[in-house]
Amino acid sequence: MERTFNTAGPQKPLKNYTIDPLSRFDLEEILMLIQDERYFVLHAPRQTGKTSCLLALRDYLNEKDDYIAVYANVEGGQAARNDRDAVVRSTVDTLTGEYRLIAKDDKADKARASAMELSTDSILSQFLSLLCQSLDKPLVLLIDEIDALVGDSLVSVLRQLRSGYANRPAAFPQSIVLCGVRDVRDYRIVLSNQDIVTGGSAFNIKAESLRLGDFTQEEIHELFMQHTRETGQEFDEGCFPIVWGATEGQPWLVNAIGREVTFKMRENRDRTVRITPEMIDAAIEHIIYRRDTHIDQLIYKLKEDRVRRVIQPMLANSDEADDSLIPVDDIQYVEDMGLIKRERGTNIRIFNNIYREIIPRELTWSTQQMMTQNPQWYMNPDNSINMEKLLVDFQQFFRQNADSWIGKFDYAEAGPQLLLQAYLQRVVNGGGYIDREYGLGRRRTDLLVRKPLTDSYGGPVQRIVLELKIKRGELGKVIEEGLEQTCAYMDLCGSVDEGHLIIFDRSGAKTWEERIWHKPYKHDGRTIIVWGM
Repeated sequence: MERTFNTAGPQKPLKNYTIDPLSRFDLEEILMLIQDERYFVLHAPRQTGKTSCLLALRDYLNEKDDYIAVYANVEGGQAARNDRDAVVRSTVDTLTGEYRLIAKDDKADKARASAMELSTDSILSQFLSLLCQSLDKPLVLLIDEIDALVGDSLVSVLRQLRSGYANRPAAFPQSIVLCGVRDVRDYRIVLSNQDIVTGGSAFNIKAESLRLGDFTQEEIHELFMQHTRETGQEFDEGCFPIVWGATEGQPWLVNAIGREVTFKMRENRDRTVRITPEMIDAAIEHIIYRRDTHIDQLIYKLKEDRVRRVIQPMLANSDEADDSLIPVDDIQYVEDMGLIKRERGTNIRIFNNIYREIIPRELTWSTQQMMTQNPQWYMNPDNSINMEKLLVDFQQFFRQNADSWIGKFDYAEAGPQLLLQAYLQRVVNGGGYIDREYGLGRRRTDLLVRKPLTDSYGGPVQRIVLELKIKRGELGKVIEEGLEQTCAYMDLCGSVDEGHLIIFDRSGAKTWEERIWHKPYKHDGRTIIVWGM
C-alpha cells in the first residue's frame, strides 16, 4: 500500500512519510535530564508532531529497558473543567490504562484501587507513589496535553505531580515530561474563587523548558523525496523554496501541501505527472480557501483580545507597532501558538507566508462576499491586470464606503489596509496571487501581486508591487520615504513590471476631493504611481 502525507493524528511510519520523531529534538539532552531525575517541559504549537515525538520517546526508552516509560494524554479531563475530583480521577484512570498497555500487568490497577479511597488532592500523588514502589525499574511519565486542563483542576494535578518529587525514583516517577502548547511558566490559571495562580508557582520543580522545532528545509526535501522514491513521481526543484516560504517548516502545513498536490488534486494521482511550482501554489490556495482544521483553529484565535493586541499593530503599520508597547505575556502567548516569530536583532513577524495570507483574508471575509467578484472589467486583452484601472475604481469605492465598512472590522485600526486587501482579493479569485509582507516596526505593508499570463508551466508572469503607508507628518516626506521603500521592495522582488505607493490620510483634516489623487513619480530610474486616499 502506498504511504501518504499525514495531516491527522500521530505519525505511523508504515503508513505515512515520516521524519524520524527522535531527530526532532535533542535526544541526548532529554536522556540526560531523565537520567538526572529531572522534571521538565516540552512544548510546541498545535499540530507540530508533539504526540508523535512523545510516543517515539516512550518506545525508545522501553526498548532500552532501563525504565518503564508511560505516555498519557490527559485532554479528556478538559470537559470537567474546575471539577477537581472528576479531573484527578480521570487522570489516574488514563495513567492506569496506559501503564497496563505497556507493562501487561495489574500493578497500576492495584495502586489505583488503593488511592481512590483518598481525598481528591492526594489521589494522584498516592497512586504514583504506590505504583513506583511496586516496580522493579524507575517510572518515566510523558504527560501530553497538560495545558488542556484548566483552573482548580490543573493546579491540583500540577501540585500532586510536584508533591512526591523528593521521593523519586523509589517512591515517585524518576522523571516527568509535561507536554503542551505553552511552557508551564506561562500558565495564568484562574481559580474558581477568581484568584490567579501561575504555572511556575504550581510546578516550581521544572528543570528545563524545551521547544520542539519545525522541519528544516532539508527535512522538507527528504519528506517529499520519500514520495518520489516510493511512487516515482517527481517534484520540480522550484517547488521546495515555495513550500519553505509558505510554511517555514510548520509540520502540518508541509504535510498538507504534500497531500494536496499528490492526492487531493486528482490529476496528479497519475504518478507520471511531474509536480510543478504552479501546482504547489494552487495546492496552497486550496488549503487556505478550504479552511482545514489547522487553519480554522488559527482563525478562531484571531478573535481573542490578546492576539488582537499583537497582530493589529502589524497590519496597521502604526507608530505604536513596537513590541516594547505590547504586554510581554501577550507576545509570548501568540508566539507559543506558532502565529508569530521572534528572532534576535529583528522585529516580530508573522511566522510564514500562509499565515500572512490567512490573517487579512479572514478578517475581511464578510467584506469580500459583498463585493462584486467579476474580474473581467480590470483585465487587459493579454490577460494582465490593469492595476491603474483597478486602483482608480478602489479610490471611489474607498471614498463611498470607508467610514461605514472600516467600523465593521474587528481590527479597525488596520481598516484601510484591510479594505484594500479585501478589494484586491478578486485578483486571487481571477487566477493571481498576492504575497504579503508586514510586521512590527516596518511602518508599511508590502504587497506583490503575481498574475500568470498563460496556463503553461514556466510561462510569463506579471508582477506588480504595492506599498501601503499611513500618512504621518508632512506629505512630501511620507512620499519620499515611501518611494525609497517601494523601490527597495521592487529590487527585492526581482523582475517587476510596475510599482504603486498608496498613502492613506486618516487625519480627517482634508476633504475627499483633496485626499483622492494619483500621480507618477520618478525615483532611482523607476516610475512609481503614488496614490492618495
